[in-house]
Amino acid sequence: MPLLPIGQSELYYEDQGEGPAIVLAHGIGGNHASWFQQVPVFAQSYRVVTFDHRGFGRSSDVEGAGRSAFVSDLLALLDRLGIEQAVLVGQSMGGGTCIAFAAGHPDRVRALVLAASLHAIAEDGPVAALMDAARAATDDLDQLDRVLDSAFRDANPVQASLYSALASFNRTDRHSLAGAWPATLAPEAVGGGKPVLFLAGTRDPLFPIEAIRQVQARVPGSFLVEVDAGHSGFFEHATEFNDSVLSFLAACGIRGRRRSAHSNAAGYVAPTQN
Repeated sequence: MPLLPIGQSELYYEDQGEGPAIVLAHGIGGNHASWFQQVPVFAQSYRVVTFDHRGFGRSSDVEGAGRSAFVSDLLALLDRLGIEQAVLVGQSMGGGTCIAFAAGHPDRVRALVLAASLHAIAEDGPVAALMDAARAATDDLDQLDRVLDSAFRDANPVQASLYSALASFNRTDRHSLAGAWPATLAPEAVGGGKPVLFLAGTRDPLFPIEAIRQVQARVPGSFLVEVDAGHSGFFEHATEFNDSVLSFLAACGIRGRRRSAHSNAAGYVAPTQN
């Protein structure tokens, strides 16, 4: 079992495929296994690294450092694997890890994908008001109501049960997560000039789409893809999520070993002109 010793703790990771490196950083309700719909697709053309943040999945957090150690943990992991530069894909909490890492180590990052996340970004003005309202409205919701859209759960009860089962392996949840991000960045500083893709669910109760639109408009060199989903577009609409990431990488000139790993889903075929 691949474990990286860090202090008294251990960080679990998996490393698959060949090509430019993509590192997937999970959210607070997930762990490395949550990316099961992304890894086999991306690994067709890229080197794909997944890991458990400390306190999640198979990783331990003996020191109780939580978020305070997420950036240094990721740096240690890249060093362990000999990865000089990587595309960082962060879901929710993992987006905060990726933003904070890019701020501290811009030379190790090729591009950022921020999925359903404004973590580690300073909130001001209308965005602060939108986020305060969202936190108040969702504080008492149970985990599945927070992270999976109700229409998806009703139509896909087996997948909803799987999501819950994956989360059950975590020692840490949103109530017990320790530490804090090293700093919060103004939107204008996010990415440090590297390409940034925001992937957002139009029905996300935790990060309202209007808040993400307003932040993205202030991030230099950034793009926004909106998915008809709740907080977990990577899980609810994996094909659209995967193709969006792959299209973004192609637009950035970060091409994998194969010409394309796209699904060629109907939604990505140009409409017939009448």
